[in-house]
Amino acid sequence: MADFRNTGMRSVPAAGTRADIDQGLRSYMIKVYNLMAGGLVLTGIAAYALFAAATTHEPTAYQVGTDLFLTNLGYTVFVSPLKWVLMLAPLAMVFFLSFRINRMSVSAAQSTFWIYAAMVGLSLSTIFLVYTQESITQVFFITAASFGALSLYGYTTKRDLSGMGSFLFMGLIGIVIAMIVNIFLASSALTFAISVIGVLVFAGLTAYDTQQIKEMYYEGDGSAVMGRKAVMGALRLYLDFINMFLFLLQLFGNRN
Repeated sequence: MADFRNTGMRSVPAAGTRADIDQGLRSYMIKVYNLMAGGLVLTGIAAYALFAAATTHEPTAYQVGTDLFLTNLGYTVFVSPLKWVLMLAPLAMVFFLSFRINRMSVSAAQSTFWIYAAMVGLSLSTIFLVYTQESITQVFFITAASFGALSLYGYTTKRDLSGMGSFLFMGLIGIVIAMIVNIFLASSALTFAISVIGVLVFAGLTAYDTQQIKEMYYEGDGSAVMGRKAVMGALRLYLDFINMFLFLLQLFGNRN
């Protein structure tokens, strides 16, 4: 990015240099979005594949719907204590990737991101037990449209969004605390409030993270550094999308 502060103390980039920087930034952002989109596709495939393998319309001892039953695999991953491993493994993976990425090769970082996306998909397969497939599809496209508009705003706006960071982080901490409290209260009103606030927080984070990812670009970075930055950028936007989708699903999803 060009820095126009203190222009009297630095030379103005030549037109060719400016064009090279802009082209490099576009290539970098396209890679970020492609990685993120690939992660979402992998998550969706993994989620539906596990749901399909874990359920059947043939009667078994584990009925979960009017004409839907769990297979032995379904009981193992959705009911037995293994479900906690399925739920917590993605959290461990995202911490591992965040803390270790600077020591990884680009290929290792990308592979870890793909593994993480697949694990998130496995943990999210339960949404097909709770919500109708039609409403899941509808909410996904609502999320995609909202995410696209917010990310485009974050990329194109001249307004500095860095001031939003601490506010959004505080909101995120508040959501986590409220969700833990609601495990014991089981309040539908609090669930609704958490979902509304969650949508707003991750909407803000989508624009904020996009601007931050854009500003992380530096044309002097080597391919390895640039590749790792792209993976971390994709991870941030991926998390924004997934969380916004889940909160919107709680608000607008039709339950089975």
